[in-house]
Amino acid sequence: MTELTRRHLAATLAAGLVLPRSALAAMPTPPLAAGLHQISLGAFTVTTFRDADVAIDGPWPIVGEDRPKAEVEALMRENGRPPDRFKPGFTPILVRTGRQTVLFDSGNGEVGFVPRPAGGQLARLVRQAGLSPDAIDLVVLTHCHTDHIGGLLEDGRPLFPRAGYVLGEREFAFWRSDDRLAGAPDDNEFKSARVFRSHLLPLAERIRFMEPGQNVVPGIDAVAAFGHTPGHLAFHVESEGQRMLVWGDCAHHEVASLARPDWHALFDMDKAAGAATRRTIYDMAATDRILVAGYHTAFPSLGHVVRDGAGYRWIPMADPIQR
Repeated sequence: MTELTRRHLAATLAAGLVLPRSALAAMPTPPLAAGLHQISLGAFTVTTFRDADVAIDGPWPIVGEDRPKAEVEALMRENGRPPDRFKPGFTPILVRTGRQTVLFDSGNGEVGFVPRPAGGQLARLVRQAGLSPDAIDLVVLTHCHTDHIGGLLEDGRPLFPRAGYVLGEREFAFWRSDDRLAGAPDDNEFKSARVFRSHLLPLAERIRFMEPGQNVVPGIDAVAAFGHTPGHLAFHVESEGQRMLVWGDCAHHEVASLARPDWHALFDMDKAAGAATRRTIYDMAATDRILVAGYHTAFPSLGHVVRDGAGYRWIPMADPIQR
């Protein structure tokens, strides 16, 4: 847990505070085109982009790979969800602070987990939102899996030609190692390593390496979220007392991941660390009643976390937060 996380949790618990609704509820803005969603967070403007819209098999073994398939399917039925198919979000998020325009993750592009035509929609949606790719000042990467870095290039050139990049230093070192290319070509680690070399490594001179607790730009700080990958980071965003946590891949399914945070996730590279991170991050989100941007939750991928028995529950932003 970072000093940032400890500070917020300690202050909230010590004071016995229930944060006021005004500090929790970001304000929606007028409707945009399909695949775009926009809110105000204090003085910041937040836009989410639906990079992919596809149903896949699961959630088992994506979530609960260490559990019997029937147990995972039973959890889905208990929650009114199909037992063997779901539609994950793939949702990059843009934060305009008034000084900088900051993009978190770049989606699938042509090479990610869900490539075009089913995915890789970020480039189109950025333009549809009325933004030139030149307007992006900073691209912040939670980690280096293909569905987060595949959109960095378009037709072999950087999609965001003026941007700098932010990435965890240990994440970069891990993927740069030739050891990542030792696996089979159909292995997820091998695929991500190849895309790292083609899409991110050529941009290395423009990367600013980040450690948990460090400031990205005013109002945005890095938070440790290791386990899914060795250097996976989340990011705390705050403006005028309103807060949001961009948690990357701290959840792969908005029911199963939260209800059973200790279940193993297929794509976590360190299963135990991934489970520990989920517990810490979910506890922070629930205790502080903070708005969350969850990359793989259903679009528009914004919501809150509440405790539910031994686990947690995802409340989409459109639903009223439960007291």
